[in-house]
Amino acid sequence: MTDPSPLGREPLRPQPTGPLATALALASRGVPVLPLRVGKAPFGNCPACAKNVCGGRPNMKQAGPCTCPRPCHAWAAATTDPSALTSTAWATAWRQATAVAYHPAGIRLTVVDLDHADAITWAHAHLPPTRTVPTTRGQHWIYVGTMPSAHGVRPGVDIKSRMAYARWLGPGTGRMAPLPDAVRALAVREEATPPPGAVASSPHPQAAWERSVATGCRHTERYVRTGLERGLALVAEHTQSGAGSQAFQVARFLAKQHTQCPGPCDLEAIGEEITAAAVAVGVPEPYARRAVANGLGLAPQGAA
Repeated sequence: MTDPSPLGREPLRPQPTGPLATALALASRGVPVLPLRVGKAPFGNCPACAKNVCGGRPNMKQAGPCTCPRPCHAWAAATTDPSALTSTAWATAWRQATAVAYHPAGIRLTVVDLDHADAITWAHAHLPPTRTVPTTRGQHWIYVGTMPSAHGVRPGVDIKSRMAYARWLGPGTGRMAPLPDAVRALAVREEATPPPGAVASSPHPQAAWERSVATGCRHTERYVRTGLERGLALVAEHTQSGAGSQAFQVARFLAKQHTQCPGPCDLEAIGEEITAAAVAVGVPEPYARRAVANGLGLAPQGAA
């Protein structure tokens, strides 16, 4: 008996392989995924979304109207839709992808990213056991529940949950435990007034630019506040990465506006506000202070 004629049949499509195959398998189980390029980073925004001119996706911190079909905006592009994952708009990214990432909060999870052996030792001593996934240098500890993401909560420890992505490295081993208060507490930045010589745990919230202090500034209060608020908005847009660099750029730009002022212009207060904006989107405070101080041309607080 001869085989039926193949005429009229739809030609077989090649089956996805590599990162795309992994992504489709995860998406079928309800895990929102996205491609990662070399360096474990998401793909950059397309020209239409560059510098967030599109307003951002509706699921971002500052909801916007973006309906771009490409994998723009990092974690916010993560999806479970197979038609989007296999679309022409995503094809170039998958051809260049070296790994797959997922959005932990999209499946109500939190990942404690332990970057080295010392961090793992600390976790064993202070956190309840849960599912563990080996990474290149350390481990991911995965808990059930969501919380704000935070970078550098302690040496070698990041928290990835809401508005963040984590690299998919396999299902791991062990039973997932509920998200403990000990992990939530890591992301809480206490407000404190340190003794002389100590380092503050967060920017001073009362610091703000005031005309009464900036007695030598030649600009009006409205001019200064408008420029500062625009700068703070730029920093706040970088919810996934680049906030530290943006804080440096904002500080440098604002400092240049005061080069002709007889002074004082109270640049320290301006710097505190920029630092607070960077910390609010996950930049470790020491890094934020260093970036802003460099931008303003000031020595970091506590520096010799």
